[in-house]
Amino acid sequence: MSTATAPASTGRPAASEAIRSWKTPIILGVLAILGFILFGLEAPSSDVTFRLTEDNAAIQLPNIVVSAPVLGWIASVVLLASAAYAAVLVSRYQRIPVWLIAVFAVFFIAAFLTWSIGSARSPSVALYGLLAGSFTLAFPLIFGSLSGVLCERSGVVNIAIEGQLLFGAFAAAVAGSLSGNAFVGLFAAAVAGVLVSLVLAVFSIKYIVNQVIVGVVLNVLVSGLTGFLFSTVLATDADKWNSPPRLPSIRIPLLADIPIIGPILFNQSVIGYLMYIAVAAIYFGLFHTKWGLRTRAVGEHPKAADTLGVNVNRTRFMNVLLAGAVAGVGGAFFTLVAVSSFNRDMTSGQGYIALAALILGRWNPIGALFAALLFGFASNLQSVLSLLGTPVPNQFLAMLPYVVTIFAVAGVVGKSRGPAAGGIPYIKG
Repeated sequence: MSTATAPASTGRPAASEAIRSWKTPIILGVLAILGFILFGLEAPSSDVTFRLTEDNAAIQLPNIVVSAPVLGWIASVVLLASAAYAAVLVSRYQRIPVWLIAVFAVFFIAAFLTWSIGSARSPSVALYGLLAGSFTLAFPLIFGSLSGVLCERSGVVNIAIEGQLLFGAFAAAVAGSLSGNAFVGLFAAAVAGVLVSLVLAVFSIKYIVNQVIVGVVLNVLVSGLTGFLFSTVLATDADKWNSPPRLPSIRIPLLADIPIIGPILFNQSVIGYLMYIAVAAIYFGLFHTKWGLRTRAVGEHPKAADTLGVNVNRTRFMNVLLAGAVAGVGGAFFTLVAVSSFNRDMTSGQGYIALAALILGRWNPIGALFAALLFGFASNLQSVLSLLGTPVPNQFLAMLPYVVTIFAVAGVVGKSRGPAAGGIPYIKG
């Protein structure tokens, strides 16, 4: 009788587990060196003031005054140490922890803010305003990413988020203008999103057309259609067709008086509160209900779900329509909250950024929420720094949201795996 002898441990994983990637350490290293040059060697000599509350706020918080050189050098050391530690972990075939990426991101953002504002004409910024604007700009991204979650969790790739947002914005403007009621516009926006999703579902699920191609074509179609109607109808009689009322803001007493976060979270329009409900409902539904279990099953293994009696294509069809309604409501933000009119291609590619937020959030509603907030912060930071007159070139500031998107999709925070059956049509039989 022979016995198998285990090979001696070499301290390194087996060949099948010894796959490592230097992508993240290299990216962190480049950013750390850039931070060392800008935040350390080229740090402004001034102090930076971060104002936490408005002058008329019920509860006043003291301003935070930071020395740009001191914070710059501290951040440089932390960034270089984090990048070096990430390289050591990869060399040992170990996973880079999420907390390390989070620490790196926090210090890089804090140092970048201090460096850019410290170099401005007036080294002072209202932090509460920066956060409030970021939160507001993230609304359509959050709704768009939730739409993507609903579709892709059931196995349908939703590239048409941009078209759903744009058509929702258009329908909200027209319906709100004709009725004189913003809530009618909000309902019309949801219906418009469903119509776009209906085309996506029919062609991709029923007629088995490539889902990515259908999504791209829908985006182009909606862009052309709304642009044509804007030129021929809305622009000719804006008072009748393109003057929707705004959705009112609803202030929740006591909660809205909480410093910093109170005015941001609890003095919102109806769309803001709908966003809270949508994130909570979709998260609970996906992971704690029978519907969610079936949705995830048809997205991961549709054949097994079909064997257990789940109608795969009907489940996908209904989820795609629901996703359209969610994205349509997000599109209403542009014309019922942000501005009171529709403009050609006013979504400006935010549907694609929402798709990136979906990937960064790992197809989870909570993760997509925080990823969308990150992109909203990047978009608002561009505007704030431009107004402050920082030395950062305007061209770079305009690129900032998309640079963040590229780093997110590139997988700086680790590899993301979508639903196994995503983009694969199901043919019963």
